Amino acid sequence: MNARATTRPGGRSARVQQSVHQAVRELEAELGRDALTVPLIAARAGVTPSTVYRRWGDLRELLSDVAVERLRPDTPPADHGGLRADLEAWVVQFAEEMSSTAGRTYIRDALLGDPEQGNAARCSDYAADQLKVIGVRAAGRGEAVPDVESLLDVVVAPLMYRILFRPSDLSADFTDHLVATALGRAGAAPAG
Repeated sequence: MNARATTRPGGRSARVQQSVHQAVRELEAELGRDALTVPLIAARAGVTPSTVYRRWGDLRELLSDVAVERLRPDTPPADHGGLRADLEAWVVQFAEEMSSTAGRTYIRDALLGDPEQGNAARCSDYAADQLKVIGVRAAGRGEAVPDVESLLDVVVAPLMYRILFRPSDLSADFTDHLVATALGRAGAAPAG
């Protein structure tokens, strides 16, 4: 991916990014994914195709950038009063969102248009940031909290594998087992 597309621009650059992203979302909803072209997106966004090519390189890289923004959580994880409850709720929501048809498409787009893996790191950071919020809250309540890397390895990694390669094998028992395993490894006592 073009390094400029991964930064959070300001001023005119931010407006261009916002209008191009909005054009992609609108046109995809109106015409379908297969109808998207850089000239069509540029016209809707009010920029020249060369602006899109210069910033994103090609359609695949643009779709990748849009997908990463769509995968960014809108809100902090809900507080259910305890670490186990917070993690279980977050994992269920994460699994539902990512395993949906749209979620899997965004994941594939994010990775396909980014051979240098910068988008993978950004998406991983989104999950890590959500887990940090859960951990800070739990630590504030005096609960033992697994480190974020352990949660990524024990909860998020197997979940992503299932989402991408075995989505029919997702279940509440599976997600609960991931959380129980993560809490057991950390020596964290079950909360409420």
